[in-house]
Amino acid sequence: MAWVVSYIKFQKSKMKFSLVIPCYNEAQNIPLLLERCSKIIVEDQIEVILVDNGSTDETQEVLKNNINKYSFCRSVKVTKNEGYGNGILAGLHSANGKILGWTHADMQTDPVDIITGLKYFDAYKDEVFCKGRRYGRPITDIFFTFCMSIFESLFMRKMLWDINAQPTMFTKNFFQTWDDPPRDFSLDLYAYFMAKEKGLKIIRFPVFFGDRAFGVSHWNIGLKSRYNFIKRTLIYSAKLRQKMRK
Repeated sequence: MAWVVSYIKFQKSKMKFSLVIPCYNEAQNIPLLLERCSKIIVEDQIEVILVDNGSTDETQEVLKNNINKYSFCRSVKVTKNEGYGNGILAGLHSANGKILGWTHADMQTDPVDIITGLKYFDAYKDEVFCKGRRYGRPITDIFFTFCMSIFESLFMRKMLWDINAQPTMFTKNFFQTWDDPPRDFSLDLYAYFMAKEKGLKIIRFPVFFGDRAFGVSHWNIGLKSRYNFIKRTLIYSAKLRQKMRK
């Protein structure tokens, strides 16, 4: 896997939380994203890892020009895009925090939302898995999520609701139990399902889901993209279910 980690600016012993944000052709969003992330930094206990996930635009150049302005942030470069999940995994493997998580770079969910999630780890320690629950979305997106959630819950035999909501947060100890996680959008399903499988306390908290700050979605751009998303999800769901039966 072609992961190149930039210099590390943090003392690992002090790091509480690592937020991974995969960036694929998000050059326009990065300056705004970095500025927004600056609102969540507390005494060097939080690091933000921006993953250039094989971008073909100016993402890498924008990162180089801006990242030094923010002492809490560093980057990981994936030379070839091999999927949304692959970018996240590259960031997670380089993370120093005892608590890990990811969110998106498009600003549809606010990085500041992690502050809400972190409060639950103080109460439940390693036994919790936190995930946003989106509101403010178009009715068509709500209906799509509803149908996917019902299917996945019945097929996987566990209640799995709003699977692709962000942020997603968990401990490094939980992450280290993962076995061959998927490298596409199915990573959201895998993490959520495994948290249920391990008996972790699942906490969902409301997050506002707005419009992209800049650019267009890389998957939610029409019927064909949704069909492909559904197809990949169903194939992986069947694979995961079979794997868990062994």
